[in-house]
Amino acid sequence: MQLYLPIADIPVNIFLILAMGAAVGFVSGMFGIGGGFLMTPLLIFIGIAPAVAVASVASHIAASSFSGAISYWRRRAIDPALAAVLLSGGIVGTALGVWTFTLLRSLGQLDLMIALSYVVLLTAVGAAMFWEGLRAIWRARHGKAVPMRRSGSHGWIHGLPLKMRFKRSKIYLSVIPVVVVGVIIGFIGAVMGIGGGFILIPIMIYILRVPTATVIGTSMVLTLVTMVFATMLHAVTNHLVDAVLALILMVGGVTGAQFGARAAQKIRGEHLRLLLGLLILAVGIRFAIELVIRPDDLFTIRESGGAG
Repeated sequence: MQLYLPIADIPVNIFLILAMGAAVGFVSGMFGIGGGFLMTPLLIFIGIAPAVAVASVASHIAASSFSGAISYWRRRAIDPALAAVLLSGGIVGTALGVWTFTLLRSLGQLDLMIALSYVVLLTAVGAAMFWEGLRAIWRARHGKAVPMRRSGSHGWIHGLPLKMRFKRSKIYLSVIPVVVVGVIIGFIGAVMGIGGGFILIPIMIYILRVPTATVIGTSMVLTLVTMVFATMLHAVTNHLVDAVLALILMVGGVTGAQFGARAAQKIRGEHLRLLLGLLILAVGIRFAIELVIRPDDLFTIRESGGAG
């Protein structure tokens, strides 16, 4: 069953889009991440323009983050002060990201930039997660204890000025690295169409030493607000948000997430990290292959409307 996407300007199989939304929702529910790093590439692989894919997936990520943020808020697992400082940087980063997105699009370099960004980011993160998962499995099989990282321990970052006490997370930390992290995540999300949770959460745990009890909920608040802001800017500035596409993805994503959350309860943590690392690495390699393989058609001719 074919459905025409008005902004993407191509017909797509509605069941294929629903299946993609369900599959990414399943992954999101299993690993507790937004899934934009997977959804955006899949849309590009089936022929949707990278610019439309990035702008449309932002709204999908925002919608999926909303229910999660509400749930964590009810459980008091969100640090409002930490979220506010992150957002002060996230809003700036998102605006810079959309500005860069618009500039690259006007220069005709946007598609290449998106592809290169995915290759570099996903292969690096995927390889690191895959290696960490292998080490955890090896330790478990050989009966070696996994070295614990104390969330309250201090590093050089904690010696920076402009410190602020975050009562919910029970940490005393400079706002400088928190704002910088917010800027980076907001920028990456606007340019690449990803929520950035799979980058943000490890940074908050291992670098900022934020307790795991408030990490996921607080990161979801940042993802929610920055993705809503990115969607608005993309819609107003670039007119690239395809509401029809986003709606179909949301329906599939909500359904798949329920099954993913149940599946995650049956798989050990180190195996989950290994699988997620493999998945991220595979998407990065797929983008790299797309960049080096010569296309069958060096150019295409598209019929434009309005011919009389």
